Amino acid sequence: MNGKRLGDHVKRVGIIFSGGPAPAANAVISSAAISFFEDAREVVGFFHGYSNLQEYHPVTHRLLPDEHYRIFEERDLRGLRNSRGILIGTARANPGKGLETRADLAEPEKTKRLRNVYNALIDLEIDALISIGGDDTLKTANFLYEYQKLLPEEARRVRIVHLPKTIDNDYHGIDFTFGFFTAVDVMAKELQNLRADAIATSSYFLVETMGRKAGWLSYGVAIAGEANLVLASEDVRGSLAIDETVVDPETGEERVEVRLNVDELANRIVTLIQTRERRGKHYGTVVLAEGLAELLPRSFLDDLPRDEHGHLSLGRIDLGKLMADRVGRLYQERTGTAKKLTGVQLGYESRCAPPHAFDVMLGSQLGIGAYRALVEEGLDGHMVSVSGQLDLQYVPFADLINAETMRTDLRFIEPGSDFHQLARFLETRTDDIPEWSTGRRRER
Repeated sequence: MNGKRLGDHVKRVGIIFSGGPAPAANAVISSAAISFFEDAREVVGFFHGYSNLQEYHPVTHRLLPDEHYRIFEERDLRGLRNSRGILIGTARANPGKGLETRADLAEPEKTKRLRNVYNALIDLEIDALISIGGDDTLKTANFLYEYQKLLPEEARRVRIVHLPKTIDNDYHGIDFTFGFFTAVDVMAKELQNLRADAIATSSYFLVETMGRKAGWLSYGVAIAGEANLVLASEDVRGSLAIDETVVDPETGEERVEVRLNVDELANRIVTLIQTRERRGKHYGTVVLAEGLAELLPRSFLDDLPRDEHGHLSLGRIDLGKLMADRVGRLYQERTGTAKKLTGVQLGYESRCAPPHAFDVMLGSQLGIGAYRALVEEGLDGHMVSVSGQLDLQYVPFADLINAETMRTDLRFIEPGSDFHQLARFLETRTDDIPEWSTGRRRER
């Protein structure tokens, strides 16, 4: 490989994959590993995210080869680009838990697990770490990067580059994330099957798709799967939004939060059904982003568990079933007749599906980009990105993470944008055009 050799001191590289699975994960891992391996550098794959690294201790919890990590050989890396799953596994362990501000990085108790990760990498003689994951994993990568700035000048440093991963596609700094198009394709095909079922049985399916915060996945599934309506957290405004006053349990202070108006959501769907019935269509599908569940009134959420990153267990709410029950009752109140409505959750079946060719190409370029960032560009504290015809770009962590909160900002669908209007044009037009809708829409 040609180019600048600013990273020739990088002799041993670690790879970690964290968070939920995504199609083409192995394309990313294998392409990155092969780049270093074929340049006579050693590559170590850490098993199950940060689970073992954050518990590392040189005496009581040593990391062992083939139990906690694997030193890759050529035979481990060939023929993997189109394979399912994640070669080194994943987990949601969060070594940065409890770190809220930059000042927290100077507190030994709050950085204990982060320090364990650093010590493990140093003791295993890792020169650079390739972090693959979502916004929480990017946040952890930045914590490790910033933590090392506070070490004594003579301390060894581990260079860090991050590769963006999420089927939710809600990442700043990159147009599309690997796995997104595969997930859309898998769930859109499922939605088309449900649409055929709905036609045969004169019924409706209310389909909840993954997409914790932003609506990219649900919109993609609805567009490709020919849904009659799609709604995501970006649409919770106007009559779909209500203000709810909550009390902060720590400070006792009151604040107002915007929450989803569940009754209005049910009304929108019943209006859709009645509109289609007047046109002789007694079937349909509705796509709801799971992120809507996080905006439910607090009474729906108070008893739900949270993961290591503080995220609610949205799957336990089953938004599709919840809304199917409410819509069914409202429809019967208005018409005096029953309507078959079924709530369905889609998402998990897409995360380890055979990857779409575009995701394989995108993931492979990101993997190669990790090598080029570290060796050819000599970078540290950067995210690898692509644009255009998979042209590589390198984005500093500082451009992606809020300097005060040390958190990442998500990328939402902009209401009124061309992508947002694409779904509005293609879904069923009801008699009362919602305030978030613009443009002409075609009936199917």
